[in-house]
Amino acid sequence: MMIVDDLLRTGRRGLRTRPGSLLLGPTGARLWAEMLHDAPGFTGAIDFIHKLNMPMLFGIAYDQPQAPLPSEVEWRPSHLTTRSRFGSLELEERRFVTWDDEAVSLQRWHNDGAAPTQIRLLTDDQWVTVGGEHATGERLIEPHQFTLRVQIGTSHPALWSGITLAPGETIEFVVAAAVGTSDEDTWPALTRKVERLVAQLSQSLLARQVADYQSWFDAVPHFTSSSPVLDRLYAYRWFLLRHNLAKPGRAPLDGTYFYEGRSHKMSKTAWKPEGWEFSKLIPLSTPMHLIEARWHHDAGLGTGVYPLLAEAQREDGQFDARTLSRVIHPYANFLGWGSYQYALAQGLSEVLREAIPMLKRQVLGEAEFLATGEDNLPIQQRHQLTGKEYQPSYWYFHDYPDDPLDQSTYTPLKRVDRAIYHHLNARGVAGLCRLAGDSEADRFDQLAEDIARDVLTKQWDGETGFFYDLHHQTDEKAMVRNVVGFYPYWAGLTGEEHLPGFLEALGPHHFDTPAPLPSVSPECPVFQSGGSWKGHFLKGRNGCMWDGPTWPYTNSVVIDGIGAVSRANGHQHDDLFAHFFWKYALLHFRNGDGETPYLVEHYDSMTGEPISDEPDYNHSYFVDLIIRQVVGIEIADNGDITVDPIDVGLEFFSLERLKVQNQMVEVSFSRQNGTSIRAV
Repeated sequence: MMIVDDLLRTGRRGLRTRPGSLLLGPTGARLWAEMLHDAPGFTGAIDFIHKLNMPMLFGIAYDQPQAPLPSEVEWRPSHLTTRSRFGSLELEERRFVTWDDEAVSLQRWHNDGAAPTQIRLLTDDQWVTVGGEHATGERLIEPHQFTLRVQIGTSHPALWSGITLAPGETIEFVVAAAVGTSDEDTWPALTRKVERLVAQLSQSLLARQVADYQSWFDAVPHFTSSSPVLDRLYAYRWFLLRHNLAKPGRAPLDGTYFYEGRSHKMSKTAWKPEGWEFSKLIPLSTPMHLIEARWHHDAGLGTGVYPLLAEAQREDGQFDARTLSRVIHPYANFLGWGSYQYALAQGLSEVLREAIPMLKRQVLGEAEFLATGEDNLPIQQRHQLTGKEYQPSYWYFHDYPDDPLDQSTYTPLKRVDRAIYHHLNARGVAGLCRLAGDSEADRFDQLAEDIARDVLTKQWDGETGFFYDLHHQTDEKAMVRNVVGFYPYWAGLTGEEHLPGFLEALGPHHFDTPAPLPSVSPECPVFQSGGSWKGHFLKGRNGCMWDGPTWPYTNSVVIDGIGAVSRANGHQHDDLFAHFFWKYALLHFRNGDGETPYLVEHYDSMTGEPISDEPDYNHSYFVDLIIRQVVGIEIADNGDITVDPIDVGLEFFSLERLKVQNQMVEVSFSRQNGTSIRAV
């Protein structure tokens, strides 16, 4: 069994861009803390459904000098422990958020001074009022069209007016806040939540939280190996899914699905977050969530998103990103392919079967409305909407102007990534049709073949040995080695004639930078490893610029493609897979230390420095790389399993409790005995 708290226990985790802040591991269906201040209680930037920057649920006032030193911190996925000193006062505090949207603080104060001292429970008096034994508050969240509601209680109601600690005295208490909305959570229901929590002993509450949190991880396959770093990373990647699991509970986002992240590129101004954030429906990352979640034993874990997607689908078949109240825009994605992969592992559930018409509509709509250039290659008009904004190929035909915001210097493209997504979606829908006994499988197979033909004949350049984006009208190649040029290998479209260019592109002159794989080869005239455009940070220091930084998003895809190529060539390139696999693995840890998990959106490809600061970011995949490439699991349409592992240098590994279409299997490997698989 994988005990996630043991594997991932570490010291202080805080935002790089907010020194002194604290990160909290557990998240509720709607409630979470993006960051906490190093102070008693729940103060910092606290969110509910979407970004709010709620500055406080509750805190503690004390009549002692402010602590001159930061707290001692133990971070675990299920809870946060801090030990602090304020003058003569010592505090040990454990904090967590439950799945039921309760913020809980277990505090133990001790006065080791010679004089009495007082502590008092605080709330935000701008919207919360203390009355009797509880504090209650409501606040309209106008951008998201709901009214936030909170009720706060404590096991020691005298804290509202203040409790005096005599010299040598110790006090332990519980403070809990139940958070909801005015139309979903009644005051009696919130009262019951708070009273149930504060009536329990701290030890019992903590034990229940740890057990409840661990229960989600009890339902994942158990992986162990000769590498403690890889075992820790495997646990961390499952933590990313649990950390970003959400259930907003309000139309049009009333299903259970995964956020792309719970941190954000926004101001931390109280109640006024400005900028981009990830706690919304973003179909761009949904397929990667499906590919990871398919290995969880809960067959419904990934399928809660489909009713939400149905509400977000446009007439042209594309899916809009959206919040509760705002429709944003559609991103390219490989949802059809991700759905098919989910079905192979979990079986074709009724929810997936009902989603097939929607997935067909995506493929056919994009074929009709986007592939308008007299072939089967979709045209990408806006560079942002493949999730790879500012890739230089859009400006290639105007010699990379100093101002890429000048629309006269910008060219729409037939993008390689968009074409491969289109191809894979057609293949995925064909596969789902076969599983469902749908007669249209051949139609989508043929479309997939037609797209593949156009990719291979139009986007391949034999002289340089790479795939390139095309001018949307002339089909002239934009001769920029973007990372998406690897996507045809990932999709399995390539043959022997494409292998030399593939190997060259993965060399040190192109994509094997110190922190690979950059979004564009360093040979590009506007290559910038740190995320600017010719030295100008158009989107700020942490902004998304795909002209040189490294992204976990595309690392997942390209490394997956390296594995596919190695298998297709008799494992001749397993060493190449291992090289990039381990580089990517260490990117998940702060300073590459193998100890402190901290994955963000993108990195400087030359130094490995995290450019952005959205810790525990969830737009990539790695569990699937371990299970399907390192362990070597492949699943046929009929559920048959084969094992063909790629050698990454492990002396042994074991994958237990792997559930595939209701059958449980175990796979083990050692240098001495080789690989074995058995049903259990």
